Amino acid sequence: MARAELPKYTVPSLTPQDGAKLAEILQGRLHALNDLQLTLKHIHWNVVGPHFIAVHEMIDPQVDAVRAMVDATAERIATLGVAPQGTPGALVKARTWDDYSIGRATTTAHLGALDEVYVGVITDHRAAADATEELDTVTNDLLVGHLHELELFHWFVRAHLESAGGALSTAGESTEQGAAAAAEAAGPADGSRS
Repeated sequence: MARAELPKYTVPSLTPQDGAKLAEILQGRLHALNDLQLTLKHIHWNVVGPHFIAVHEMIDPQVDAVRAMVDATAERIATLGVAPQGTPGALVKARTWDDYSIGRATTTAHLGALDEVYVGVITDHRAAADATEELDTVTNDLLVGHLHELELFHWFVRAHLESAGGALSTAGESTEQGAAAAAEAAGPADGSRS
């Protein structure tokens, strides 16, 4: 990071370089969490099918929790002495993933795709937690707390995609479209699959 980009101050016991490094890591997570909350709300509005109300109502608390994560992440960046970037243009410019591509679709298709979205967010969040572990306990604790909730929400999603025998309908898929198609092909997880 160039000297001009260093914060004028940061939290006690950290150097401006450490504060800048932590803020950069958190900025990536801020973009991902902003994207996730918008994706979740998009899914909330666009699910259809027999399990509509269950999924529709399951998603809103996830939106609220992720919005709280966004706020806490942005405030930590500011606490470190750096201005958080929360504009749509900054998010789109910085993101390394494709936009969510499923519109109006069945709950099964959306949950299949959301399984893949959560895999990506959680994997990157874990990497960020690893990168902050030795540098700053407070930032690391923030990320680990987020992981607790994100992994819980992921389990909620996967419970809809799991057979009574424990198999995930999205197993082996690595794209949102592929996961949605696999979940659709398997049908609803009503215990009839094994």
